[in-house]
Amino acid sequence: MRALDKLLLLFIGVVIWILGTLWYRVRGSILLETTSLRYWSNFVLVPLASAVVCILLLRMRHISARDWAAAMLLIALPGMFGEALLLSRFTTFMPRMHMESGGRYGALLFASYAVVLTIAEIVTLRAH
Repeated sequence: MRALDKLLLLFIGVVIWILGTLWYRVRGSILLETTSLRYWSNFVLVPLASAVVCILLLRMRHISARDWAAAMLLIALPGMFGEALLLSRFTTFMPRMHMESGGRYGALLFASYAVVLTIAEIVTLRAH
């Protein structure tokens, strides 16, 4: 993978994390503090949508399948570090949500990162 691709994927990861965090800051209570159907629909759709977006990014950049695991980590790591900080001060960063929603939010994030990184690892292992 080229150095430019590495920097770009890291930058994209930061942008995705910021946009996602802002979205949940504004709309999170509607999605996480609602009916079970809405919550679980969100819980399934967000990781799948995240995976689709990341796969499209890697394909658009023509990242080799051998580099997918590393590339997805570059996209995911800014959000993983950012979310660790955010979750430690959940009510400060997400004032519209109840403190109890931090667990639901964290579970959603964990599932999203797990799906994206698992797909990348499978693609990389199959390429080798």
